[in-house]
Formats: sequence, C-alpha cells, structure tokens
Amino acid sequence: MDLKSFEEESNSEFVSNKKLKERLRKVKSKELDKKFEEYHNAVFEEIDCLECANCCKTTSPIFIQTDIDRLAKVFRMKSSQFIEEYLFRDEDGDFVLKSSPCPFLNEDNKCLVYDSRPKACREYPHTNRKNMQGILNLSLKNTLVCPAVFKIFLEIGKDYRK
Repeated sequence: MDLKSFEEESNSEFVSNKKLKERLRKVKSKELDKKFEEYHNAVFEEIDCLECANCCKTTSPIFIQTDIDRLAKVFRMKSSQFIEEYLFRDEDGDFVLKSSPCPFLNEDNKCLVYDSRPKACREYPHTNRKNMQGILNLSLKNTLVCPAVFKIFLEIGKDYRK
C-alpha cells in the first residue's frame, strides 16, 4: 500500500467527495445503507487492512469506559492508570490516545490488543452499518485516512455524481 500516493489522491478528491456527501444526504436512508454495505463488501474483498493500518498510524479511536476497563485488565492496570499512561480528553471531552501511531500497533501492522481492542476499532471504518446518513461527515473525513473508505466513495460516486 503506497500511503503517500493515497494521501495525495484522497486530498485532491476531497472537494469532490464533499460535494458527493451533500448529494448523499438527499438519498433515502435505507437505500444509502444498502449502497454503502454493498461497496464495503466489494472493496474489502480487495483491500487487506494489514497492508495499510493507516488508521492506526494516524488517528485515534474514541475510548469508551468499557474499552478502558477491558484494556486496563489486559495490562493488569487500574483503569485510572491506563488513562494516565495512554489517553487524554480531546476538545469534545472524549478519551483518545496521547500519541500516534497507536502504541498497540506492531511493526507488522497487527494489533497487540486485537481481541480486546476498542469498540471504535472493531467497527472501523463504519461503512457497513445502519444510518450512514448520520455519519456522512465522519465518513468524508475517513476518505483521508482509509483507502477503503476513499474507494467506497469513488464507487458510490459513480452512482450519484450526475
């Protein structure tokens, strides 16, 4: 995965994808969910996250309390220690990682805490869920992070960029 080329291409298409996002707001919710799921499944037939891991290298998931408690247990720490060691509250008041890349990302792009990873990581990139209308802004941002989301937008754009 050539992340430099991806970054250049996704940035150059961002304005176009932003316009597409506005068109997608007008699509019926169930139809949009179906399209996203269809393209999600097709794109992930081709893309292997272990070849990329750009999400783990550049962004932080939001950690909810159950994530914190579960990971603290994995590391045999108190939840407060886990927070102190790895997290801080962002401007929205959410717990996120202090550093990137993710401290749990191994050199082979595998996750050290995969079986206990945060809910946000389990669900990423959120392109196969219900109510895509509600997360179009997040999905647009993710076109700059995840090559799969970028490709999903390109494919959906073929249907709705008219």
